[in-house]
Amino acid sequence: MRFERMEFPEAVETLAKKAGVSLPEFQPQDHKAVNLATQLYKINELAMQFYAEALRTEAGKPAQQYLLKRGISQETIREFKLGLAPDKWDGVLTFLRTKQVSLGLLEKAGLIVPKDNGGYYDRFRNRAVFPVFDIKNRVLGFGARVFDTSLPKYINSPETLIYTKGKNLYGLNFAKDAIRENDCVVVVEGYLDCIMPYQAGFKNIVASLGTALTLEQVRLLKRYTHNVIMLYDADLAGQMATLRSLDVFVEEGLEVKVVSLPEGMDPDLFVRKFGLEEFKAKIFHAESLFDYKLKFLKTRHNPSQTEGKAKISSEMLATISKFKHAVLRSEYTRRLAEELHIREEALLQELNAINPDKPYAQGAHTAPPAHTAPAHPTERLLVQLMLEESELINRIKLSLAPGDFQDEKISRIVSLLFDLVGEGKHIDPRSVVNYLEDESSIKMVCESAFSFEYPQDQKEKVVDDCIQRLKHQKLKNKKQVLHEAIKSAQSAGDQEELQRLVQEFDELIKMYR
Repeated sequence: MRFERMEFPEAVETLAKKAGVSLPEFQPQDHKAVNLATQLYKINELAMQFYAEALRTEAGKPAQQYLLKRGISQETIREFKLGLAPDKWDGVLTFLRTKQVSLGLLEKAGLIVPKDNGGYYDRFRNRAVFPVFDIKNRVLGFGARVFDTSLPKYINSPETLIYTKGKNLYGLNFAKDAIRENDCVVVVEGYLDCIMPYQAGFKNIVASLGTALTLEQVRLLKRYTHNVIMLYDADLAGQMATLRSLDVFVEEGLEVKVVSLPEGMDPDLFVRKFGLEEFKAKIFHAESLFDYKLKFLKTRHNPSQTEGKAKISSEMLATISKFKHAVLRSEYTRRLAEELHIREEALLQELNAINPDKPYAQGAHTAPPAHTAPAHPTERLLVQLMLEESELINRIKLSLAPGDFQDEKISRIVSLLFDLVGEGKHIDPRSVVNYLEDESSIKMVCESAFSFEYPQDQKEKVVDDCIQRLKHQKLKNKKQVLHEAIKSAQSAGDQEELQRLVQEFDELIKMYR
């Protein structure tokens, strides 16, 4: 348990497999519903073998040349089990059907896609394939990349019963020992950004399989180290993804630093162009969370203007308030006051407002306001964007309902915004507060005026990202409820209810693909 950072049941199961000991209470019963996860792991394993073999054929030479041209060695191809999805509509489908795998199971594994007029076709075609493993080296799903400049560059497995993108980290199965030995992990964004430094000898590196890290991924890393270095692309999207992840590390008590690469560089290209030693030097000179975020905010807001100072301090204090250690909070507040030429007392007063149950100023004579839980950041961001640009409200209204927002205050504000835009009313923070009664909602709307300002050409993408996040969270919540119901049905031995719940789970996954 201590060495592999496993929970007790995982450790027992792992040791039992190594020793060849049967654990009857852990073995699946003889029906499809309970055994589905085991079957999906086996199907993915067979698919991985199929893709790996396809890469070694004559038809796989263009893919091999592409990977070698990108600097990936044959040894690395074998270690990471890279493969090729052939340029066929039914390559993996035909292969797995010869292994007596049903079409239903292939669809549940995310390997095939149903046609509109009946039948199925391979999800991955004419692409290099990257298997995604869990820490037990089981194949969860796949990522597949084109060889040219066509789009989309990557296609990934959909979420399945065994694969949730936000709960796994690419490469962790290979990197976990090195992370433990070095007591540090570097987090990058993409498959090749992880593979190239690893191949060069930098082993304690993983990829996030997306943009901002989730709480589940942070806690997964926490099993192996409390020291994290974020290394995302230098473009605006990469910087924003990094910023969104930082506070999660702080809240979980991890020390996080950030590496900034030169413009136009990603970790893959940097290692190929400058080599391992330069890469290590960049890691060694990683910036603290405080320095990185402050530097970034100064490029977005003018620190010599009052409004710029307000916006920078608001964002910085939101992070500082999450540090559990009082000394760190105090020191960062002092430094922020110096950087922005603001009185420290004013910043302490703002911190008290953000987190009233942990007062920062000594001897305060006024009673702190009632504590309220922080609003969901994605939901809050959508409210900010709607208040900034009322044209976005109808667009968001087409995709989300007020009930899709988990925070009750935000849900009420969204409902109000939808009603106001439907009535053709002018919308800005000043006018909206006139319709609100409770103090916390009024404060939330007012604070939105001092939040991040996104460039005009970025707003639509940010809105789309937020909508997808909320839809994903809604799906995740529904899946969690169904998981608990399935467990209860299993414990009660109610086979009929169990079958119904598993079918409902499958239909839910199909609906959100």
